[in-house]
Amino acid sequence: MKTALITGASSGIGLEFAKIFAAAKNNLVLVARSEDKLLALAGELQNKYGIDVKVIAADLSKMDEVQKVFDTCKAGNIQIEYLINNAGFGDFCLFADSDWNKTEQMIDLNIKSLTKMCRLFIPGMVERKSGKVLNVASTAAFQPGPTMAVYFATKSYVLFFSEAIYSELKGTGVNVTCLCPGATESGFMNAAALQESNLFKNKKTATAAEVAAFGYKAMMKNKMTVIHGLLNYIMANAVRFAPRKVVLAISKKVMGNPV
Repeated sequence: MKTALITGASSGIGLEFAKIFAAAKNNLVLVARSEDKLLALAGELQNKYGIDVKVIAADLSKMDEVQKVFDTCKAGNIQIEYLINNAGFGDFCLFADSDWNKTEQMIDLNIKSLTKMCRLFIPGMVERKSGKVLNVASTAAFQPGPTMAVYFATKSYVLFFSEAIYSELKGTGVNVTCLCPGATESGFMNAAALQESNLFKNKKTATAAEVAAFGYKAMMKNKMTVIHGLLNYIMANAVRFAPRKVVLAISKKVMGNPV
């Protein structure tokens, strides 16, 4: 039985990934800050599917906690076949008004943590000539984002980093998929205070379950970069052909202004 490690597994897309991998009879390592939520989910999935589920409560914005996840797996002789780097958050506000501590935590979680998780787990996959990584970016990765400047920039990093190591790992038996969802109904929306942004207000958005199912299929097919939703796909690719200032103006209108 193979094992999938999923970060940000207590809610939203991460929780849905956990359900999908469990239904496919994979053992799980679930990582998030909320131990209570993880334990409840672990009990549910173990009872339903007869799999082993390891829970690791960790704040992945702290690099020693990232190391703890790897060390715990190593000590338990848990071999990770699927690495799902889903943990991340955003903040809907003008950069000049932003809370620096929150901004720094966002950079640490969205960029440093994801990069370190890859660096820790990928060498073992290469050695075994088998493994799949899925990094969750966003359609935000394709253009700058006024009112979410740092978040959009972090997701651009995730996209470019993922595509680069996808290329580096060609022929090793290890694949990297970058999943780029658009607006999604999940805990992310509330955490980023996005309810009143034009991106979500009065719009039908994808569910976390739909996005996770889409990402899972893409990962299993060894796709490199996938964008969920036809309209999202068209918009993400259209920005390559428009003048930068036009792209910026459209992005600003789509996001709207923080309250």
